[in-house]
Amino acid sequence: MADFYQNGSITTLHNLGERSTACLEQELVQHAKRRPLGLVLPSLYSEIATPALPNILEELKQVPYLSQIVIGLDRANADEYRHALSFFSDLPQHHRVLWQDGPRLQALDASLADAGLAPKELGKGRNVWYCMGYVLATAQVDAVALHDCDILTYERSLLARLLYPMAHPLFNYEFCKGYYPRIADNKINGRVCRLLVTPMIRALKQVLGESAYLNYLDSYRYILAGEFAFRRDALSDLRVPSDWGLEIGVVSEVYRSNNNKRICQVDIAGNYDHKHQDLSVDNPSAGLSRMSTDIAKSIFRKLAIQGTVFNQETFRTVKATYYRLALDLTEAYRNDAIMNGLQFDINGEEAAIELFAENIMEAGRHFLEKPMDAPFIPTWNRVVSAIPDIFEQLVDAVEADHKEFSHSPLVSIPPKMALA
Repeated sequence: MADFYQNGSITTLHNLGERSTACLEQELVQHAKRRPLGLVLPSLYSEIATPALPNILEELKQVPYLSQIVIGLDRANADEYRHALSFFSDLPQHHRVLWQDGPRLQALDASLADAGLAPKELGKGRNVWYCMGYVLATAQVDAVALHDCDILTYERSLLARLLYPMAHPLFNYEFCKGYYPRIADNKINGRVCRLLVTPMIRALKQVLGESAYLNYLDSYRYILAGEFAFRRDALSDLRVPSDWGLEIGVVSEVYRSNNNKRICQVDIAGNYDHKHQDLSVDNPSAGLSRMSTDIAKSIFRKLAIQGTVFNQETFRTVKATYYRLALDLTEAYRNDAIMNGLQFDINGEEAAIELFAENIMEAGRHFLEKPMDAPFIPTWNRVVSAIPDIFEQLVDAVEADHKEFSHSPLVSIPPKMALA
């Protein structure tokens, strides 16, 4: 049984175990008549070959309240795009697959680049940004959820609980973020959130003093969750990060443009597991090492925007404070694991903390050396202001791809193995 405690500056909506998925969905069908609901799925083509995405598809086929599903497809050639169209064709909801590597969307991206408005990095942020643009362009839904395609424990109740706060007519939320426990293979997961983000936020509060923004970040139970829901209008002015600081960047952007009373988090799953990134101790440009650096930079940039002055000594102090707090938290996690009969690798935990401590310093060095570096993709409001017919161009490109390839012969190709 979940608790009902309200912590921090945003509303927490719990799962008290009293409502079935069928009951939630029945209500959502009614609410969706007033507020049509959609879903964005950013996906690598290789994820089609994993156990996760086929199960997600089977679950989504049973969802009765969605008006639109937008799939952003990355790293696919023409035959793979055609195969993806066939793979997703069983979805009964209206859906489109954005072929991000196709010549039409690549040409659109090139025209945006000429105007200085295109995403500068490949990756999930770019994929999500184009999907958001398509949702805005088609204007078929009033609220949209987003979740990843690598969730091994996916059940459609996750989506129902994520969208419910956006759909209910008595609720006035603009943004909802999911949270859940991270337990799998008899151990506690979620290393970056547990061992980096939480102790770093608390270290920053200790070093810099109380901050409404840091208190806001500390209110999230699982701030790195990749499951969000937005009102459609909120997407127009959202600056999406292009680096691995996507989740932190999004909640920071939401904080910038909304009163905390219009932000909530919701318990969406009893358990959650997905593909795991390597710690990448020897490769700072990959895995959790790259992720931790990008997350730290994202938080430093946001604090600087609010007037915080950083120097090298500040970052040294933050690193030292973080290190002590992280080790103290590790003892709490260990005891929690023991009490619940879970395995716990103290050596692995402390090795991760040591890496993250170094990456806090690396992020600080990068911030001081390149203070103007801001890896945000321009807002869609700005893009439309510069190119008034951009939405028409985007929809036309997606529809032309769909028309050309959905009726062409399907080439039998083995899906690539999922990338780590």
